[in-house]
Amino acid sequence: MKTNFNTIIQSEIPVLIDFHANWCGPCKTLAPILKEVKETLEDAIKIIKIDVDKNQPLAAKYQVRGVPTMLLFKNGKQVWRQSGVLQKNDIISIIKKHT
Repeated sequence: MKTNFNTIIQSEIPVLIDFHANWCGPCKTLAPILKEVKETLEDAIKIIKIDVDKNQPLAAKYQVRGVPTMLLFKNGKQVWRQSGVLQKNDIISIIKKHT
């Protein structure tokens, strides 16, 4: 996973990482919102979901203490981070600032 993750975040297209957990209620709220974001932005964004329980070293590396936590990467650099649920339009405007 680690090598793949580093390869994925090197993209010129912004990559939104959604750190989530199956037991997390707000994560279940965020999932359909992210689906709508992807449908709206199509190829302008990559959205990757990472289960913190299955990827604890990666969650620890990025100091994810609560879920959901979203990180936005562009060209391998973290350009934005937020914990909690955001609305579709808020997420889209944040992504567009970094395209």
